[in-house]
Amino acid sequence: MIEVAKRLSTVEEYYFSKKLREVNGLIADGKPVINLGIGSPDLPPPPEVITAIQAALTDAGAHKYQGYQGLPELRQAIASFYKNQFNVTVDANQEVLPLMGSKEGIMHISLAYLNEGDGVLIPNPGYPTYQSVTKLVGAKAMLYNLDASNHWMPDLEAIEQQDLSNVKLMWVNYPHMPTGAKPTEQVFKALIAFGKKHDILIVNDNPYSFILNDNPKSILSFPDAKEVCLELNSLSKTFNMAGWRVGMVLGSQKHINAVLKVKSNMDSGMFYGVQKGAIEALKCTDTWFTNLNKVYKQRRDLVWKLAETLNCTYDKNASGLFVWAKLPSGIKAEQFIDSILKEKYVFITPGTIFGTQGEGYIRFSLCAQEEMLKTAIQRLS
Repeated sequence: MIEVAKRLSTVEEYYFSKKLREVNGLIADGKPVINLGIGSPDLPPPPEVITAIQAALTDAGAHKYQGYQGLPELRQAIASFYKNQFNVTVDANQEVLPLMGSKEGIMHISLAYLNEGDGVLIPNPGYPTYQSVTKLVGAKAMLYNLDASNHWMPDLEAIEQQDLSNVKLMWVNYPHMPTGAKPTEQVFKALIAFGKKHDILIVNDNPYSFILNDNPKSILSFPDAKEVCLELNSLSKTFNMAGWRVGMVLGSQKHINAVLKVKSNMDSGMFYGVQKGAIEALKCTDTWFTNLNKVYKQRRDLVWKLAETLNCTYDKNASGLFVWAKLPSGIKAEQFIDSILKEKYVFITPGTIFGTQGEGYIRFSLCAQEEMLKTAIQRLS
């Protein structure tokens, strides 16, 4: 019998991969399921993006292998975007690496920096991929708790009570998913100082800065950040290009070169047309964000009503593509959402998939049309 690698015993199939089979099964049986669980934008990308990929299909060399570092003009577009939006100056040739979605960057960074047994600080609640990738590469996940009493920010003094001598990497994610908490300047400055003090690479995963957020921030905009920080970003949410798989990682030349060593052994470059479309997206003016957020604000108002219908509470100051809502005391998240799915045919994400600190919370996606949200309110009233 051919056995799978032992590393597979450390992780489970991704929650949404399993749950969507159940949801799709209900839909196949004719049940009118409303999916408020997944953060997959249902709106189209900017029209210039579609035009660009269509035009690129006939360019000479469009269908060949592309460079491992992406087109020079894509790297320059990313650098210009960071300068215009975050006031961050990076060298487009040395400090920018396009990715096939920021999710692959989590694996590339982990492979580049982690040896078996190295410690990794991971937020709880947080994006499940941080923990699963850490386990897959044989490193040790060290969860640090976030909670509402501290505005879902890391308590660095509490973290320092642990033995950090073997910690190589710390994942942070602000604006935070799933809670929508927005970072302060003090938090980013403290994280940079923490990284320098303990020789820990701080990686900020930053795909939600422009969704319902009036003050986008990058950790790289603060002094000395490049010494100990990388930042991941993505076009998925910002420009409704989730299926295109376009992301990026930015940081010092030394750190980017380490990630490139891994990436160049994993793929043969991003499709030319996708890169040309991404360049056009990154050129969009602030009008794009204004119009996008107008739609999401209207949807969020309805999701707030939906949360209130379920007697949940929420933070109106939160940002991002989701609403993180607290269930009434004593209600278990997974049992609650399962009953809602089976009885009302509305799928909502339980907070527990993001960690133990998510117990008692549920997460609603804003990636549903207003009519669907109104229908969900009616079903749950």
